[in-house]
Amino acid sequence: MTLIDKLAWIEIQNGKILSTRSKGRTKYYLPGGKREAGETDFQTLQREIQEELSINLIEESVKFTGIFQAQADSHPEGVQVKMTCYQSAYTGTILAANEIEEVVWLSYKDKHLTSPVDQIIFDWLKERYLIL
Repeated sequence: MTLIDKLAWIEIQNGKILSTRSKGRTKYYLPGGKREAGETDFQTLQREIQEELSINLIEESVKFTGIFQAQADSHPEGVQVKMTCYQSAYTGTILAANEIEEVVWLSYKDKHLTSPVDQIIFDWLKERYLIL
């Protein structure tokens, strides 16, 4: 089994979760990405979120949410993605940047529009009454 190690930022407002769609993609993904050599979890998240959404996470507010794993979207069977998720306050205004074409707020009924690992995260959040 091949494992893709990714980190994601979970931002929930008014019972909806922030999600993004990259250029050329049809599914929505939680913002975040892959770690570069030597990066801590926060450094990875900060870099990815700044690149994708033009905001800065506030390090002192970062809170570990959970680790989720599923078949990687658009990869051969057996390639899994391990998503380590955090929540954090931020500064700035959320704007789509670089490879991000669209930023949306999704509710639980929209989970079918997301990747397999994001669907697991949606279920987890719904079970805890964090999203509508």
